[in-house]
Amino acid sequence: MLITKAHFSDGSLQHPALSAISPSALRETVEALAFPRHYEANREANECARDWIFEKLCDLGFHVGLQGDYDNVIADSQKPSENSTILVGAHYDTVPGTPGADDNNSAISVCLEAAKVLSRHAEVPLTVAVFNREEDGLLGSSDFVRSLGPSIRNTISEAHIFEMVGYYTDVANSQSKPANMPIPIPDVGNFIGIISNSSSNKIASRVLRSASSIEISTPLISLKTFLGMEKLFRDLLRSDHTPFWQAGVPALMWTDTSNFRNPHYHAPTDTPETLDYEALADVTRILVGHILLSSNTS
Repeated sequence: MLITKAHFSDGSLQHPALSAISPSALRETVEALAFPRHYEANREANECARDWIFEKLCDLGFHVGLQGDYDNVIADSQKPSENSTILVGAHYDTVPGTPGADDNNSAISVCLEAAKVLSRHAEVPLTVAVFNREEDGLLGSSDFVRSLGPSIRNTISEAHIFEMVGYYTDVANSQSKPANMPIPIPDVGNFIGIISNSSSNKIASRVLRSASSIEISTPLISLKTFLGMEKLFRDLLRSDHTPFWQAGVPALMWTDTSNFRNPHYHAPTDTPETLDYEALADVTRILVGHILLSSNTS
């Protein structure tokens, strides 16, 4: 395992898509979905969230459909083809009783904002996948990955899965880590983390390089695992990137580390006012900048 921190950004990458990223738009998404929507306990609300996300992606001009038994919302910026695409994803269900501002409205807001600014200011192949039933054992994302034949699976050049990316604090000793993790991490919870495995470590390195060229103030830290070591640490397998890893699709998980930082994890207090929208905009800038550089449209 290896921890790497991005160098301070120099702001050398300039692009209209980056300057169009809006903290207020990110907050609007978080607030619009701030209601409990567990698949079984809040079925009507779950369907309402599904339909809201579906319409937002349609409004951006994406080709949108529902996939699988659990209504994953899958959107493509262009008609599906044999060309490679970058996938960005999050889950839209919550546990019962929580409005899910960080878990996982923050992640949905990044995916939708990235889709919006890229659709308006760059021509890049992009797939947005918003999964259901993550809170019930990754059922939605597992179904999605299983549904992909080998040839279609190979068109996903990289998957970026967002899992709680909106909570930040500068309070000392606010950051903890799994008890069995053998390497140190910062003890202040003011950074965004990306987690990769052997199939995606090179992508993590490219994200770090991209971040060093974008004007941001939120630190980015990369945790790389090697030789299948991620299987030894359950906390690294708790989100929708895991089915991609299991299928050999290069994937990163982006996270604020959830319960290792956020005291509102899975609680009624996971509300929009607890999030940092400037930091959330930085997360979106890092993603968009990486996609621009990977697509050679900068």
